[in-house]
Amino acid sequence: TMPSSFDVTSTSAGEMFLGALVPGLLLVAVYITYILIAAALRPKAAPAVPYEGKYDLRFAGRVAMSLVPPLALIFIVLGSIIMGIATVNQAGAVGSAGALIMAGYQLYQGKRGAYWPAIIALVSVAIVIFGAHHHPINVKKLSTSTDFTWLIISVVCVTALIGALVWSGLRALRIDNTLQSVMVETAKTSALVFIILMGAAMLTAVFRGFGGEQLVKNFLTSLPGGFWGQFWTVMGVIFILGFFIDFIEISVVVVPIVAPILLSDPGANITAVWLGVMIGINMQTSFLTPPFGFALFYLRGVAPPIVKTISMYKGVIPFILMQLLVLVVVAFSPRLVNYLPQRVTLAATTAPPPINPGLQRCVEQYVTGEFKNNGTAIKAAIAKAQELDLASLPAEMRKDVAGSFAKATAAFNLLADVNKSSAMIDKRAETYAPLHHHVRDIQEDIRRNQTEMKKLKDQLDFIPEKAAAGRKKAVVAEVAKLTANDKKMKASIPADWQPRHQAFRKLLTADRIARLKYRRDVDSAYEPVRNAIQTIEGGAALTALKLTLHGLRGVINSQEPKKAADTIEAAMNKLGQIAGASEIRSELYHARRALTAKAPDKDAALKALDKTLATYDKEVAWRQKAAQDVLPGLKTYEAAIRDTIGLRKQPKLPQDIVPDIASCTAYPRDISLYF
Repeated sequence: TMPSSFDVTSTSAGEMFLGALVPGLLLVAVYITYILIAAALRPKAAPAVPYEGKYDLRFAGRVAMSLVPPLALIFIVLGSIIMGIATVNQAGAVGSAGALIMAGYQLYQGKRGAYWPAIIALVSVAIVIFGAHHHPINVKKLSTSTDFTWLIISVVCVTALIGALVWSGLRALRIDNTLQSVMVETAKTSALVFIILMGAAMLTAVFRGFGGEQLVKNFLTSLPGGFWGQFWTVMGVIFILGFFIDFIEISVVVVPIVAPILLSDPGANITAVWLGVMIGINMQTSFLTPPFGFALFYLRGVAPPIVKTISMYKGVIPFILMQLLVLVVVAFSPRLVNYLPQRVTLAATTAPPPINPGLQRCVEQYVTGEFKNNGTAIKAAIAKAQELDLASLPAEMRKDVAGSFAKATAAFNLLADVNKSSAMIDKRAETYAPLHHHVRDIQEDIRRNQTEMKKLKDQLDFIPEKAAAGRKKAVVAEVAKLTANDKKMKASIPADWQPRHQAFRKLLTADRIARLKYRRDVDSAYEPVRNAIQTIEGGAALTALKLTLHGLRGVINSQEPKKAADTIEAAMNKLGQIAGASEIRSELYHARRALTAKAPDKDAALKALDKTLATYDKEVAWRQKAAQDVLPGLKTYEAAIRDTIGLRKQPKLPQDIVPDIASCTAYPRDISLYF
């Protein structure tokens, strides 16, 4: 049910936006720096924009109204996607509604009541958000007068919001026929995108059906330089394609073919977010390049006639170089892309638990640092816990808790063994990795050669007897050539490959065993303590059921067997919610079973109930004593080891640990030596 630590995972639109944030800001910073330097060196190249009016509050208000609403809408749309509040489609609907509201007052600028639709919409949305936060409404569970009041308020606000949208829409429709023009252009663009998507789907299906994807893969994997040779070749192809075709065609035709090949390369172990951002920066760069850079055509459409096209071509050269610079920086600094998505993902309510296999190495790296910095305090907490008097605990629990203290002590040495084995692998990899990659390349060539041999041999079976002898002879000659090539490639594998490979595999096996031992040890060092605390703390809830359980005797004696069984089942459900109450629940089950038999036996049910109550009294008694004698010490000890020895067993990463784990997972790890 858990993914492998080597899984290639997909990504979401929110993660893509987060991944592009830092590279985008870096690009903006580079632009600003260049413009400031260029303006300082050549003031005439960046003349000031004249303004004849006054810089007063009215001017500031106009600036705010021009900047704040569009920026707020952008942040709302992107923020809702990033935070997981809305899907991409839902966020698009929010953006459309916001744009319609803004169009309503922009087109009506200077007239009386221009801002009324926007004010009504903002007030309605604010009230609905406030109500949803302080008093969530469930129509199926309306019970109090407050529920009905907030329901009415919400209905009124939603109606007002719809009215504001209709009002703004009518303004956009009546003034210069703006709404109709926008809808026609949107329909054209949507139709264009859908046609491209359908064509791309058909092209990709045919391309893959005829083996084109395998040809591309064979071509890329045969390039020198490993992953980076493949990556920069793909970047170059996309860069050149951007001269001539739109980004939509590149995204739906080229990316689905090359992305799986690059993502599955274990030598880089890159993330889908990083690859997507790199392709995005690359396509943005290619749109500035002559002769068919799309951004140049957009600029030509708005620039005055005095600005010549050749001047635009010259002007974009520095910006192309700056974007290529950022592309290289992001390529060799994947943390710029990966950190934010990882941090938000690990801090979200839907974050994977620390026991997730993909987080283990980073978790162990974090615990290693904690052992180094706070190991003395953790060992002191373990020693103090070993002095606790556990006599009030049941025998089995007492044994488990006492044993967990010894396992907590052993965790330090076991983690040291993990780090030692990891260091040995890193040291041996310095000399082994070149041999490993060299042999794997030869073996890949051998596999291709053998695949081609198999195809030719299959052709021999289908060549008719009456066919020209030359055709069959040519195929046989080709098979012989491939066979000789196969033997030659196998002979080129270094003689020391097998012993060195087996020796390295033993190191990997030893590392895996060391990690398994450590993980099992810390799990068994923390779980008994956590279970004991939860069981003891459940004593209060168990005590609260005293009247309910003792009252079952009267229920059995006075009610019909079926109804009494239902009452017992309700009590069993309450017991099921209390930690460590399974034994009481099991005893009570026998009482219910006696009443639901074909021949209900009240005497047997009462006998089972007596046994249940005896067990209940015993369980309550030891819990009450343990709550005084053991619980405070156990809770202090659990708090001391929770974020280290007990980290794997937490439901999610603590917020103060998320930055460290996110920083670790943001760096890709070369896993090619495992394959």
